[in-house]
Amino acid sequence: MPRETRLTTKPVVTLRARALAYLARREYSEKELAHKLSAYAEESDDIPALLEDFKQRGWLSEARYTEQIVHARKSRFGSVRVAHELREHGVAEELIEKAMDELKDSELSNARAVWQKKFGEAPKNREAWAKQARFLQGRGFGFDVIKKVLNADEDID
Repeated sequence: MPRETRLTTKPVVTLRARALAYLARREYSEKELAHKLSAYAEESDDIPALLEDFKQRGWLSEARYTEQIVHARKSRFGSVRVAHELREHGVAEELIEKAMDELKDSELSNARAVWQKKFGEAPKNREAWAKQARFLQGRGFGFDVIKKVLNADEDID
């Protein structure tokens, strides 16, 4: 008996459906989503028009994206690093400023928590102080916050 072979073809996924699938998983910035979609776009596709339609419908929101990034990063990174990441993803400067105001309120306590988890004890000498300061600076904390964390008295926590 001859074996029947079926040709299976993958269904054609439209750019709109692909964009909705991405947004169903997590929030994206406009720049980030446009970059992801550009790999699948054809000459007839108009990515900016599609993204504008999504923004009008409320499916694509820079404010929600900013809020998500800030919420996910604030416990591990400082405001400088979070702001840099948002700028890389094309978020508007006024949204970044608003997010930084929110981050500044808890930045010192977040820096202390990050420092405590990594080091746990005050630096014994200048080399140790510099090492801990470089670590916190790499995490995106400002020098004023770093000085407060590393020069803190023992009775603070």
